[in-house]
Amino acid sequence: MEAAIAFQDKRRSPRYSFIASAELIEIKADVRIASRVSELSRNGCYLDMMNPFPQGTEVLVKIAAGDAFFEARAKIVYAQQNMGAGVSFVQVAPDSQAVLERWLDEAEQERKRQAG
Repeated sequence: MEAAIAFQDKRRSPRYSFIASAELIEIKADVRIASRVSELSRNGCYLDMMNPFPQGTEVLVKIAAGDAFFEARAKIVYAQQNMGAGVSFVQVAPDSQAVLERWLDEAEQERKRQAG
């Protein structure tokens, strides 16, 4: 039974299509990569980029959409060369958490509206 559970999707919360500009900063070397968010969840996001940091890299994620701004310490969970990277949020400040919750609520409302 445990093997079946381990095989299931690892995501802890639903992912939503979400388009926003982002910046990824590799914490140790202060290397910056401009990126674009394509999917967002309560626990992480997917970032489109040609040359993602390697799996396990600790980064600072900054996302801007409209007049709202989100920032979190995160870790690269998987990287796909010439495509992008999945990141898991590790530490989110309360004000950024509030912005994230609002974006997710809006994305859920949009999903319901499209489903009719």
